[in-house]
Amino acid sequence: MSDVLRVGVVGTGAIGRTHIERINNTLQGARAVACSDVNVEFGTSVAEKYGCKFFEDGEEMIASDEVDAVVVTTIDEFHEKYVTAAVKAGKFVLCEKPLAPKADACKRIMEAEMAGGKHLVQVGFMRRYDPGYNQLKKMLDSGEFGDALMVHCCHRNATCPDYTTTAMSVENTMIHEIDVMRWLLGEEYDEVEVVFPKASRKSTEILRDPQIMYLTTKSGVRIDVEAFVKCGYGYDIKCEVCCEDGTLNLPEPANAMIRTNASRVTPICKDWSERFIDAYNIEFQAWINACKENRVDGPTSWDGYVGQVTASTASIARDTQTKQKIVLEECPEFYK
Repeated sequence: MSDVLRVGVVGTGAIGRTHIERINNTLQGARAVACSDVNVEFGTSVAEKYGCKFFEDGEEMIASDEVDAVVVTTIDEFHEKYVTAAVKAGKFVLCEKPLAPKADACKRIMEAEMAGGKHLVQVGFMRRYDPGYNQLKKMLDSGEFGDALMVHCCHRNATCPDYTTTAMSVENTMIHEIDVMRWLLGEEYDEVEVVFPKASRKSTEILRDPQIMYLTTKSGVRIDVEAFVKCGYGYDIKCEVCCEDGTLNLPEPANAMIRTNASRVTPICKDWSERFIDAYNIEFQAWINACKENRVDGPTSWDGYVGQVTASTASIARDTQTKQKIVLEECPEFYK
């Protein structure tokens, strides 16, 4: 591998383009040299804009000697195809969440990775890299505040695409909380329930909004997560951990206070790209560094599998309005 990690990006939508920009313009030690997209005309225009080589076939790009490592940002249904291609090519791959839309697909990715005998896959759960969540993690791990007893979270989007469904509020939105709470508390989940408060007038035939998910960990920590994907006012992420000897709150973004029109106003982020830009930059720099050192040190395929099983079980709980046990297969030694 050369001094500069040559990265190929599969999927040139909004998040794919932002990753190309951060790799080429913000971070150190890597260059996005290639990209691929099923929309050939659009993908070609992205390649021209960022000085990348365009490949019509994503698997051909992954196999190319011109690419050292791969980033997958396609729609969820194609994650398995391209992650598996990277694994079979023996190349490190960072796949945006979810690892795959079904647990069986996640298992097939793990099986391919284990068959190769080397950790290659990282899942894009970027909140593990957010400075605020890391402050919470450090305080919890110190033991200074006793055990965590309850956690209150909310995940609010100003708006969402018209195709967003009730299921996507869990499996594409709250999956971030599913992963980061498991990482923060350092334990697995026991059961899950999803309930509906009064529906917003902005709900649609395919989207009931908001929703509240209740997770219970193996030790009994109770976590509630509000997903309100059409809250209207901005992008707002909250987390309060209630411990035996104190409460720990996720820091608010450091936005300057504005005094205007006889008011004091602190702006709220408009979307994820504003709120978590530092987390993405830290995540990708860490991934680049790890690839160059021939290792994976972020969320693994196993973490992707656990997230998908938990989210799918939450959807069953929501649709049946019951509590559901979260049943995982035994974690392979490979991922311990």
